[in-house]
Amino acid sequence: MPTGIRPRGWHPPRARRTQPRGLAAPRLLPVNGLGPEDVVLDEHGRIITGVDDGRLLALDQDGRQLRVLAHTGGRPLGIETLPDGALLVCDAERGLLRIDPRHGHVHTLLAPGGPGRPALCNNAAVATDGTVYFSDSSRRFPLSRWRHDLMEHSGTGRLWRLPPGGPAEVLLDGLQFANGVALTPDESSVVVAETGAYRLRRVTLTGPHAGSSDTLLSAMAGFPDNISTGTDGLIWITQAAARSRLLDTAHTHAPVLLRLATALPQPLQPQPAETLWLLAVDTHGRVVHELAAPVDGFGMVTGVRRHRDTLYLGSLTSRAVAILPLPGEL
Repeated sequence: MPTGIRPRGWHPPRARRTQPRGLAAPRLLPVNGLGPEDVVLDEHGRIITGVDDGRLLALDQDGRQLRVLAHTGGRPLGIETLPDGALLVCDAERGLLRIDPRHGHVHTLLAPGGPGRPALCNNAAVATDGTVYFSDSSRRFPLSRWRHDLMEHSGTGRLWRLPPGGPAEVLLDGLQFANGVALTPDESSVVVAETGAYRLRRVTLTGPHAGSSDTLLSAMAGFPDNISTGTDGLIWITQAAARSRLLDTAHTHAPVLLRLATALPQPLQPQPAETLWLLAVDTHGRVVHELAAPVDGFGMVTGVRRHRDTLYLGSLTSRAVAILPLPGEL
């Protein structure tokens, strides 16, 4: 991986106006690890997440029982359930993994590095036929240097498709830190979050326009991270942090300043402000819900699942997952 950055100048779009609805603080379920980045519910209703030491954890809904399901040997990020009950894990260091939650066996579906391989596997969605769509965030920087990818803005992220039995193929290239992935309810399209471009891109999978791509939502006011399709049919989106005016200005007028900023010790580099800020959009890109909640003890929300009347949330920087009940009208 490169050590320096080569910033590309670009003109970020003016952020869309926001009017988030405020909600009460979520209930936190502590985990004995840092950074439960994504969450998913398994067939038993347990919350599955992964932490920075490589462990995959299962928590009961009340948080009283926590079980280690497996150890990936890397850094698990996005987690999905497969049609046969196994777990699919995007590991930033190990690639795309299949995990047997009963015995903890880890099988590598697609290892990172080299031609025809992902570099930084991040998030995924699984179709009913077992086809996996997953994001490859950056060919320039490892996960530990994700800030540098956003500052460089070189667009080396990709969206991949892996059918049952393979081979893997790239559906969309040139993405600005490809992140969350979700399928529309009818599986006619796949959506990927471009964290560094403040937008969601969509690839059509069926019909006469199959293979074409467009923008589902643009000019977001925050950095989109993981996304998922809820039981309500909407695509739920985390915004891990609000956009930085300093970063946008530097990209537009003085990209060289970004190169200087990366030479500073990380605590002195621009840091994202912690938020709990969520959007839900329909298949036309219309914002149906925009929600915010207090972040005391929980912030930089990177994972979201809606199941019935509840949101389950993950975080890159916290030591807990969160449960956020929704008002009845939502």
